[in-house]
Amino acid sequence: MYGKKSFGVVLRGLRQEARLTMEELAEASGVSVRAIGDMERGRSRVPQRRTVVALAEGLGLADAEREALLAAAREARPARAVAVAGTVVPPRSVGDFTGRAAELALLRKAAERAPAGGEASVWVLSGPPGCGKTTLALKAAADLAEMFPDGCFVVDLHGVDGPVDTDEALLKLLKALGVSDRRLAEEGPQGRAGLLRALLGDRRCLVVLDNARDEGQVRALLPASGRSLVFVTSRRPLTGLEDVDRLALSEMTQDEAVDLLHRILGEERADAEAEAVARVAELCGRLPLALRVAGNWLTVRSGWTVDHLVRRLTDEERRLGALAAGDVRVEAAFELSYRQLTRQAARMLRLLSLVPGPDMTAAYGAALTATGVFEAEEMMEELVEAGLLQATFTDRYQLHDLLRLFARSRLSREGEPGEREAADDRLRAWLLETATVAGRWYQPKYGAPPPSWQGLVPLEDSEQARAWLQCEAPSWLAALRAAAHRGEHAQVVRTVHAMEWFCDLWVHWGHWPEVFGLAAESAGVLDDPYMRAFHLNCHSWALSLCEQRHREAVERAGEGLEHARRAQDVHQQASALMHAASGYWHLGDVQAVAEKSLAAIDLSEEAGYYEVWPQAVRLYGNSLRLLGRAEDALAEHGRIIAFLDAPDCPVTGHVAAIFRTHAIQALGHDCAALGRWREAADHFRDAQVQSSGIGIFHKEAEQLLHLGEALIELGETEEARYCLHQVLALGDAADDKHLKTAQKLLDALPAE
Repeated sequence: MYGKKSFGVVLRGLRQEARLTMEELAEASGVSVRAIGDMERGRSRVPQRRTVVALAEGLGLADAEREALLAAAREARPARAVAVAGTVVPPRSVGDFTGRAAELALLRKAAERAPAGGEASVWVLSGPPGCGKTTLALKAAADLAEMFPDGCFVVDLHGVDGPVDTDEALLKLLKALGVSDRRLAEEGPQGRAGLLRALLGDRRCLVVLDNARDEGQVRALLPASGRSLVFVTSRRPLTGLEDVDRLALSEMTQDEAVDLLHRILGEERADAEAEAVARVAELCGRLPLALRVAGNWLTVRSGWTVDHLVRRLTDEERRLGALAAGDVRVEAAFELSYRQLTRQAARMLRLLSLVPGPDMTAAYGAALTATGVFEAEEMMEELVEAGLLQATFTDRYQLHDLLRLFARSRLSREGEPGEREAADDRLRAWLLETATVAGRWYQPKYGAPPPSWQGLVPLEDSEQARAWLQCEAPSWLAALRAAAHRGEHAQVVRTVHAMEWFCDLWVHWGHWPEVFGLAAESAGVLDDPYMRAFHLNCHSWALSLCEQRHREAVERAGEGLEHARRAQDVHQQASALMHAASGYWHLGDVQAVAEKSLAAIDLSEEAGYYEVWPQAVRLYGNSLRLLGRAEDALAEHGRIIAFLDAPDCPVTGHVAAIFRTHAIQALGHDCAALGRWREAADHFRDAQVQSSGIGIFHKEAEQLLHLGEALIELGETEEARYCLHQVLALGDAADDKHLKTAQKLLDALPAE
């Protein structure tokens, strides 16, 4: 109906057709005048569906026009980000950036020198809270982005409160630079810093390490040489860092501060009260953050004069001054906006300071305040309009470090007795309960949540569950740690138990050893031998597969076996034997693999308990093949397929699909060992299709490689060439050794 018109143009046209002013539409819809104006001018993000519906009702639209308005909103909304919360983000700039011309020129010269290589170009931008370090760094990054063809990246290190661990920051940057999960696992925590230095040395990237706490947090993130440029922002000068350039920032000049207020307020309004604007700049200490909060507050409260703001800022009773930069009391601006909030929104701000992760959704607010998601979202949007909360296009919210401290101090001073503890308990309980329900999507005996479950977030299918677990991982992991620290051991054991099969889908997350280790300790405190065995076995899996600590994995499986025997649980006994066999496989002890896996098979078959049986049989078959008994291996792996094909198979869903893929690939290896190349090729092709469907791309690359090898043996070089090119096309999703082997085989093939 409206072609390619933007959402704002469509909204303005409908309002004009209805002969409504912005104020009349605001009254009819419940959406603020400022929000409507920002939408029509394209200055704000596209609203959520419920806001568009409210506007449609206020406009009195017919069904067709209502749907057209909703469609315009959908088309204008950016594609949802796939990354998990808190990941590396591209640089953004501030539209009304003011001043800092000399500093920008200095950083541009640094960027121009960077292509020459040699010594690394690292700049530390330091200064007091709110002086605009981040804004300057982001402005420079946005302006200089075209000079860095290999990418510009921003990592918030959260140095003021809850600093990001250096290993986490390393992981984020390496993933942003395209390093595969498999490569990260191979490097391990010890090799990642060297890998980052090598990549930044070889490529031409611009990296902003924002809000560093100290030298130790960033030292491993800095390149030693190369053509990349790194900006580090910090309150401290980080004098312990060597071979870096430094740029110390302070407050803006008076002219710059006044200019910034002019840009925020608009020239007409600022010129009408020029003296008052200048006084606001002085009272805010010419600190950019304070100026912006005060200016935004005036913009929202358009009925107030600037002089009225001056009188309120001058009132010493309203300047609590807990946050200070020299003699500049930044909190005065925060306090000004805070005191204009509704009672519910002010309480929301105070409680949001308890969120343990880097950002949040409206569901967090609902859990903290014991309200519905819609009510929480309304309160959080009020905070956004007041400049006290930042909204992102992925429907997430971020609370600045300084504002988090401000809100937390207000919670201590103004909260009801026990309010903080109760809200913290509600949030922790919600995070862990939701993680439990989401994880159980992947447990065959659970699956979908029961009809009685009333959640704050939709978990209608396994993909939604997976997305929630990955996006909210920083928060539910923090909640799990807190629960363990507080002695809530039953909850820890219950939540981690739900991750039994989900962890296979996110092997290289980086925290599974800690997660299962915490659960094993909690199970020990509870003196629950079954759960102790279960979590020790999972811990063995995590140590071996996630961190290549295979010897420790074997030891942990041994402990699991002892507790499983104490619990008289056959399943966990078989699981412990299977995990021990897996550890020995990686250690190259084929005879031990055969012994442990056969013991697991026998135990499972005697008890009629088959949940770990396919894994044990596959390991046993693989050991037989390496021991020169390929025919016997073929028979063993065939048993797995028959087991999975049985109508009463106890293993279902994605777990069964993974077992099938591994078994079919094993059959291919068995046939290859016997020289039966046609059968081997068919098995590898089937396994590759299975892996592609599941989304296990590193296995798909491995199977394509083996398929190419089999086809070369069969003399079918053209199809082999195609398969090997497919391996290379998978890039970082494939294992490096498979990429190298594929390229070597391609080079050896006769020319086309």
